[in-house]
Amino acid sequence: MKKTMVLGASPNVSRVSNQVVHRLQIAGHEVVPVGIRDGQIAGVHIQKGQPEVAGVDTITMYLSAKHQAQYYDYILGLQPKRILFNPGAENPELYRLANKNGIETENACTLVLLSVDAY
Repeated sequence: MKKTMVLGASPNVSRVSNQVVHRLQIAGHEVVPVGIRDGQIAGVHIQKGQPEVAGVDTITMYLSAKHQAQYYDYILGLQPKRILFNPGAENPELYRLANKNGIETENACTLVLLSVDAY
């Protein structure tokens, strides 16, 4: 299973990032939700800031491009295998930086990938 960081996680149940945490857990993936608000999703505490996390396979992005810049060094330092840019999170600058550092990037909806068993 793929250890996945949900960057931009929200405790608001109507947000897609919240739904993704639930779906990833159901699919058996270890999930690390990271956001700006305190709370829990599916019993997992939302971490704030830039927590030290080892072994991240995938970062699924739920931040708009203008809010991603402060996380560039953090994301690259985690050395994930891939970054999924969900609709509204597309960022050509981060694609280039990630690819230059050997990180695969993909514009894709995590919920769709999970629903068609292509995650």
